[in-house]
Amino acid sequence: MGPEPASFDHRDPLSPQFWDERFARAFTPWDRGGVPQALRDFVARNGPLATLIPGCGSAYELVCLCDAGWDATAIDFAPAAVARGQALAGQWRTRVVQADFFAWQPAHALEFIYECAFLCALPRAMRPQVVARWAELLAPGGRVGGLFFFGDADKGPPFGIDRAGLDALMAPNFVCIEDAPVDDSIPVFAGKERWMVWQRRQLFS
Repeated sequence: MGPEPASFDHRDPLSPQFWDERFARAFTPWDRGGVPQALRDFVARNGPLATLIPGCGSAYELVCLCDAGWDATAIDFAPAAVARGQALAGQWRTRVVQADFFAWQPAHALEFIYECAFLCALPRAMRPQVVARWAELLAPGGRVGGLFFFGDADKGPPFGIDRAGLDALMAPNFVCIEDAPVDDSIPVFAGKERWMVWQRRQLFS
């Protein structure tokens, strides 16, 4: 995400090795180093929700959610990311799991999926699969919420999207119920992300 050394061996973000190499060399400009205020505010105004954090990386948000009494699980398919997340999660380390988002199955119904630089980390062609998987994992009324990255740069990650494109992806299965600016972005995302919450549509709406 952003300019990176030309010496990296792996260039495909669909490969765990792509992310492993960057974590191993501490090239993680997407890492916020903490929990966005928008998520803290969301937690404060919502009761505990059964939550998944896909592409969790350092998993700072997992600790925030679990400390608040939420039943949260964080997954990542890159072993180096999982190792870092577990190291930072303290008592919640067993809730950081190595898994493929497209194959992982929850032990019980999910109520919330936290989106933070996961959709934009994957190539644009993968977006319909990501959104379809969100819809599959959530019952009607369940929510996807987090920080959505908007931009039109050809290269990535991060791979930005425009609002019309996001609406087109989400509208068949989700309705937007929160949309607000973000004022604590890190440089790679500054001025290009919004806090959004999308609710899973009722099956017969």
